[in-house]
Amino acid sequence: MTVRMIIDTDTAQDDAFALLIGLRHPAAQLEAVTINYGNVAFDQMVENALYTIEVAGRGGQVPVYEGARLPLLAPFDDSSYVHGTDGFGGAGFPRAHQRPESENAVVALLRLVAANPGEFTIIAQAPLTNLALAAAADRSFAGNVKELIIMGGTNNAAGNITAAAEANFFHDPEAAALVLRAGFRTTLVPWDLVMRQGVFDLGKLSQIEALDTPASRFFVRANRGTLAYNKKAHGMDGSTHPDSIAAAIAVEPGIVTKASDYYVDVETASGVATGYCLVDSVRRSGREPNARVIEEIDEDLFFQTMLRVLA
Repeated sequence: MTVRMIIDTDTAQDDAFALLIGLRHPAAQLEAVTINYGNVAFDQMVENALYTIEVAGRGGQVPVYEGARLPLLAPFDDSSYVHGTDGFGGAGFPRAHQRPESENAVVALLRLVAANPGEFTIIAQAPLTNLALAAAADRSFAGNVKELIIMGGTNNAAGNITAAAEANFFHDPEAAALVLRAGFRTTLVPWDLVMRQGVFDLGKLSQIEALDTPASRFFVRANRGTLAYNKKAHGMDGSTHPDSIAAAIAVEPGIVTKASDYYVDVETASGVATGYCLVDSVRRSGREPNARVIEEIDEDLFFQTMLRVLA
């Protein structure tokens, strides 16, 4: 079955690899890419998405729309200290030939989903500003999305930007809270799952390098910054692939081996817990579940999915 897909992204290293899944997996039909404030300078993230589309051999075939350049309320911040100023660890890729569309990303989301109710799976791998704006502008938007797969938050675990928060939720907690309450059919890929099961060690990375294809060579160059940061920050010999998991489970549902429906919310108050993701796994909130939270995946099937799109 073909999955009609929109990817909302702040394109840096693994965001681009998730795009490759949408662009190259035979079950994926990626119809739009929307850019949201997040990892590095906004215009650079646009360029990164455009270049990734060309690497996949799809230049000019998948439109890229520019969206929110700022969070709703949170202070402006980015993660260039992780990804490098170019989002690819200083790889120095050339400028793409394809240019972004003139239509705003939020307007494009509203138009595409309204014209195709129940058809689109949206992969959200950035702060959720674009989706919050769309949900606020049209109360039917959330219900018309087939599935929203969010890479964000943690399942009651330590974050990756503060002790309490994962970066996508921290960079716009108000947007995350709004989206989780908007009525989407939501699947959540939390950061702690990635740290347990979404790491490609040096052996796996050697297999990718051995493919020696345009896509795999792009992966290797773009991934070097993540490897360097993970070694410095976590003492880890490997790269983390949160966004790729989110895209992969859309086209290979069998990757998910354990998931539960929970009530999920986000702390928006200013303080040490800003952006904290509450997953009511003990069912004490008295509220109905609003998200399917992925708890375990088939690591080998996930890796084989990545190899398939890089081959």
